Amino acid sequence: MNWLNRRVRGFRLVDLVALGLLTMLILGVYLAKTVAGGERAKIAAVERQIVAEKARIRLLQAEVSHLEQPARIERLSETYLNLAPVSEKRVANLEDLPQLAQKPLAMPVKAVAPTPDPILIAPAQPASPLPVPTQVADLAGSKVTQQ
Repeated sequence: MNWLNRRVRGFRLVDLVALGLLTMLILGVYLAKTVAGGERAKIAAVERQIVAEKARIRLLQAEVSHLEQPARIERLSETYLNLAPVSEKRVANLEDLPQLAQKPLAMPVKAVAPTPDPILIAPAQPASPLPVPTQVADLAGSKVTQQ
């Protein structure tokens, strides 16, 4: 008897093998589709994150353009730093540059005495140890002894 025509419980062996292969193929397609759906969900999440990041970038660019407005910076510098626009008497001509280069930029400042190193000025004797407590608890916690 040929193995193609052999019968197992009334079914031909070749039919049972074909049914097993078909079942495995269906299961494989189902698993591949499930995995692909999971990947699609991950891709969609990343795309949503990209859109959110682009919106955040646009918002931050708008905030930077607001913060860099010259009128705002000028107002803040006048308010908090007491700065003002340069007066006309501070403008120099090209011929005045050699004379200005010889002048000091600022008034000389009195030198500040350096702060002494605390390790060098520390006393030679160490500080006295902390006082010993007068009561010490027993290890069992039931008895208190006096020292």
